Amino acid sequence: MFGYIWVGMIIFSLIVGLFSGNAESVALPAAEGAQSGVTMTLELLGIIAFWNGIMKIAEEGGIINILSKVIKPIYKCFFKTIPIDEKAGKNILMNITANILGLGNAATPFGIKAMQELGKTAGGIATNEMIMFLVFNTASIQLIPTTVISMRAASGSGAPSEIIIPVWIVSVTALTVGIITAKLFSHGGK
Repeated sequence: MFGYIWVGMIIFSLIVGLFSGNAESVALPAAEGAQSGVTMTLELLGIIAFWNGIMKIAEEGGIINILSKVIKPIYKCFFKTIPIDEKAGKNILMNITANILGLGNAATPFGIKAMQELGKTAGGIATNEMIMFLVFNTASIQLIPTTVISMRAASGSGAPSEIIIPVWIVSVTALTVGIITAKLFSHGGK
């Protein structure tokens, strides 16, 4: 549905541009936008590959396990029915840890695996644990928002890391609101 809307808007813009004599004003920004999108994607690809590699080294070197141990008490408060040593528990810990480090792209596979494991026993219904994990996944606290910093650097920002404190404030607020909302609307109020 939305694809038709976009195509319609593009065709309409080109028709108006042609009839008003401003076809170049419509076509040139479209081409420049496409070019800058491809350039930014290529720049981010290298940065994302680098940080995914760092995450793999951290995982292999045991840093993730150390961070996971720090997170365990918090985990146990919110995921009481999911044993931490099962596949779902390990993937939840890895997802939360990767998100804390600002590695959203590295966190995604862990999140998908965790939801698949949680879904095996859910019977097609979102459980309280699944909803809480979704809250932690989408509104995670990011100590180092590497992807955003990388995007700002790729866009030519003079101070790409100046967003760290605002990101902390926003992510803590979003996570708090998400947890409260999930608890208020949970099945059985648990």
